[in-house]
Amino acid sequence: MQAINLSDRIKALSPSKTLAMSQKSAELRAAGVDVINLSVGEPDFNTPDHIKEAAKKAIDDNFSFYSPVPGYMSLRKAIAENIRVTEGVAVAPEQIVVSNGAKQALCNVILCAINPGDEVIIPTPAWVSYVEMVKLAEGVTVEVPASIEQDFKITPQQLRDAITPRTRMVMLCSPSNPTGSVYSKSELQGLVDVLKDYPEILVLSDEIYRHINFTGNYTSMATFPELAGRVVVINGVSKAYAMTGWRIGYCCAPVELAKAVTKLQSQYTSGPSSIAQKAAEAAYSGPQECVEEMRQAFERRRNLVVKLASEIPGLKVNNPQGAFYLFPEVSSLFGKRYGERVINNASDLALYLLEVGHVATVDGEAFGLPGYIRLSYATSDDNIREAMKRIAAALAQLS
Repeated sequence: MQAINLSDRIKALSPSKTLAMSQKSAELRAAGVDVINLSVGEPDFNTPDHIKEAAKKAIDDNFSFYSPVPGYMSLRKAIAENIRVTEGVAVAPEQIVVSNGAKQALCNVILCAINPGDEVIIPTPAWVSYVEMVKLAEGVTVEVPASIEQDFKITPQQLRDAITPRTRMVMLCSPSNPTGSVYSKSELQGLVDVLKDYPEILVLSDEIYRHINFTGNYTSMATFPELAGRVVVINGVSKAYAMTGWRIGYCCAPVELAKAVTKLQSQYTSGPSSIAQKAAEAAYSGPQECVEEMRQAFERRRNLVVKLASEIPGLKVNNPQGAFYLFPEVSSLFGKRYGERVINNASDLALYLLEVGHVATVDGEAFGLPGYIRLSYATSDDNIREAMKRIAAALAQLS
């Protein structure tokens, strides 16, 4: 059988290491192994009842036809009002384009704004898909590393040093996947003070974990008047409302860019699910107590996982201020052995923890920073306790 000649575009993409680890974990569980999966980046809560009821009503009310490409106007108005209430920023519904998850919203913006050869600055560690999306647009990624010593947040000087005449975009994610770090208002102001000297640079701010933060305060990049007209905010219902499978995200962009995103989306997916959109409308317009209840649960779990991980020799941890991830530094374990098995890097360690400790984690290299692993604490307190017990036992067997 003749092989299919795949495009260079798809050959250039790397497989998702987070999905690969989840697949390995699933295979072991299917074989009867009791694996605790700390590799998954999604809330373990069920979607709140009032949101599910809105979806059922939408079916009964026959919302079964194509929606407008950028989403129903009622949903876009609800999102705009939510932004006004939470961020204190007035945006027009015409600035909102609703997509099949925040992932598509991100990729839409990159494809609409980046030309071949344009440079995109990405602070690392960063979510695995950022670099791959820039590849799709034939852009060039400029990675700016920030280690645990600086709480995984880049400095204004690092940003300035990374900017060149070819820089077209800066991507930020706060709270961060994979680290849980949250930029304070003053830290963001430092970056803004640099960016105001470069009016041609677009800022793409991934704020999907905005409501899962433990700082008591949150500052959106959309609130800085110095960057008016060139900030794009990405958000959605997946994390805050436990709606990952509903696939509703959005970009809030300058009108010209929002129109371009709509044009692009019209040619390959059209609008997202009509039923999911009505559910999302209920999420944004309805009671918000569920968001705070889940946030409190994640904060409790954060406290638990940080306490337990900090007691395990070989794990160097910080205190993440948002999302639901811990990103410990593990390089002190490199060179250690388990029988004939040698731990040479974080990838080896993640595989060892899966196969020997029966805990699924993700190698930090997937996020652009070798020497670390990512743990998701979006699971029960009991699972966290048992997982950390297994990790401690597995690491104790290394010599």
